[in-house]
Amino acid sequence: MPEGDTVLQTARRLDAALAGQVLTVSDLRVPRFATADLTGRTVLGVTARGKHLLTRFQGGLTLHSHLRMDGAWRVYDPGERWRGGPAHQIRAVLATAERTAVGYRLPVLELLRTEDEGKAVGHLGPDLLGPDWDPDTALRNVLADPGRRVGDALLDQRNLAGIGNVYMCELCFMARVTPWLPVGELPPAVVTRLVSTAEQLLVANRDRPVRTTTGATAAMSRATSAMSRSRTRERLFVYGRAGRPCLRCRTPIRVADRDDRPTYWCPHCQSGPTG
Repeated sequence: MPEGDTVLQTARRLDAALAGQVLTVSDLRVPRFATADLTGRTVLGVTARGKHLLTRFQGGLTLHSHLRMDGAWRVYDPGERWRGGPAHQIRAVLATAERTAVGYRLPVLELLRTEDEGKAVGHLGPDLLGPDWDPDTALRNVLADPGRRVGDALLDQRNLAGIGNVYMCELCFMARVTPWLPVGELPPAVVTRLVSTAEQLLVANRDRPVRTTTGATAAMSRATSAMSRSRTRERLFVYGRAGRPCLRCRTPIRVADRDDRPTYWCPHCQSGPTG
């Protein structure tokens, strides 16, 4: 599931493949931009902003894309078979003489002037993996609505950019609270720790091919210090582990659907409302 760390890795792959190269193929397969032609333009670079991707071109144009739940960009060598999905799922093709980038199942794909990028990403809060990261601003944003559920506050990209459903569930488990507990019922120190741990988790995973939260950093190692080695082989504390024993207490992990997203939690270790 694409979250801030995954999107950053995607930006790096695209940048390495396309930056400084001239496009030989430009194919945007969405009705609004189907006739747009970027052929002949040099790719200036690809950068991530939260969970958004910005591909900038010579002439002041930017291709903005968002992966949402199952979108993906794949990079191929000349002659390599495209394996990211069936042809009808392709939304964009950007090719140079050396590499081809193919965007699959992209729910957001738009071409805009680079000077207007703020229209696409200007609403975002501090980026957990970006140069603008500011924990104090992120903390103020999260605390601004005390009645809001902590899970919703963490997922709101206007508060802090980069957290998705996986990290939300893992962070709430590590804080020992359910995602439905109002932010205002958390001690200030716990909210502060949530924000700082979020940064630690994403930084720890930004270079990993497979995401992990159990033992990802020193703080996570302390969280698992009482567990046996066999238990800590699990990559995640609760996400995707419905019905399996909690790594802390062995109580079966529960799952609930919230806003079309599965939410995982331990009914013993985490205090607060359950939906």
